[in-house]
Amino acid sequence: MARRIMHVDLDAFFVSVEQVLNPELKGKLVVVGGKADRRGVVAAASYEARKYGLHAGMPLVTASRLCPQAIFIEGNFTKYREASKRFMAILADFSPYLEPMGLDEAFLDVTGFESIHGSIKQMAAAMKRRVREELGLCVSVGIAGGKVVAKVASDQSKPDGLLEVPEGGDKAFLAPLPVGTLPGIGKKTERVLTGLGIRTIGQLATLPISVLKGHFGTYGTIVHNHANGIDDRKVEPRGEAKSISRETTFGEDIREGEMLTATLRYLSEKVGGSLRRQGKRARCVSVKLRYADFTTITRQTTLNQASDSDQAIFEAGCRLLKRELSGGKQSVRLIGIGVASLTQGQQLNLLDNGDIRMEKLNEAIDKIRQKYGFTAIQTGRTLLLKDIFPVK
Repeated sequence: MARRIMHVDLDAFFVSVEQVLNPELKGKLVVVGGKADRRGVVAAASYEARKYGLHAGMPLVTASRLCPQAIFIEGNFTKYREASKRFMAILADFSPYLEPMGLDEAFLDVTGFESIHGSIKQMAAAMKRRVREELGLCVSVGIAGGKVVAKVASDQSKPDGLLEVPEGGDKAFLAPLPVGTLPGIGKKTERVLTGLGIRTIGQLATLPISVLKGHFGTYGTIVHNHANGIDDRKVEPRGEAKSISRETTFGEDIREGEMLTATLRYLSEKVGGSLRRQGKRARCVSVKLRYADFTTITRQTTLNQASDSDQAIFEAGCRLLKRELSGGKQSVRLIGIGVASLTQGQQLNLLDNGDIRMEKLNEAIDKIRQKYGFTAIQTGRTLLLKDIFPVK
């Protein structure tokens, strides 16, 4: 039986959720990511806005210049996560072989499911109907023999499309498409291939593996296989997160150590809260800094014992921050803190009253924040940020 893989992708996800919640936004130029006059990037743009050249990852100031009449929305990731959860639940009803790829897309192995739905294409159509009826969202679907071609097929069918590549037709389907269409071919790789006279995936498929390996190393073999429609990767459920991190970009570059420390404390509390919700503790803490010239560095340290304490995470991050800033670097554009080497929550030291008190304090703070919003309780350090970060 020929393998059939489906790639399902919600169209303009963040924007679409906002349009469901506020129907007045439908059909309009909408950008999710932040206010037009703030530093940051576009998280999503409506198809109407994309006609003006707007796209995800574009600086908001650039988007505002290209399309000043657009409606700029900060967005709410809590709403997007809830919509994503409902979306994935619908997909799971159709196949248990589900591999989420972020909030708004997933692969499904649907091999043999035609016996239930009549055909794989009918199965995809039924899935699209459910997503539209239950969530009010449009989804594009690609069906092929492997992941890479199914992904390309869903991209080619956007928006609100359904494209099935015939069994055995993966290579032929890819052949006429521009080489940059193939997943994994970034701008740099595309420039190298263009220099070799390669402009279509079909031309790439005929290039000897030795040539590709000479330019891209072992990745050249993967590129060759994918260009030929060869992709045997299994659809597998995503494993547990190996790290947790939070970061923020400042509206203006920051030099003041007090503001940087306050922001680090705020982000540490976010990370600590996520750890406790997942019942995890961490051994490794890292700090990320991006300077005004876009130079980005990451520094990390290891804790004496795994912890989910905001204070332990912050203190470790603060030491890393002070050590880095002592070198008299330039202003900071972005700051972030993360934890890794995660383990399941461990038994507290019953002889250490300090640990027990901190555990109870964190539990009480988490409950209040869950009910009234994250900034309902703030430490002395984070009071500096009370007019910057929203209540979420």
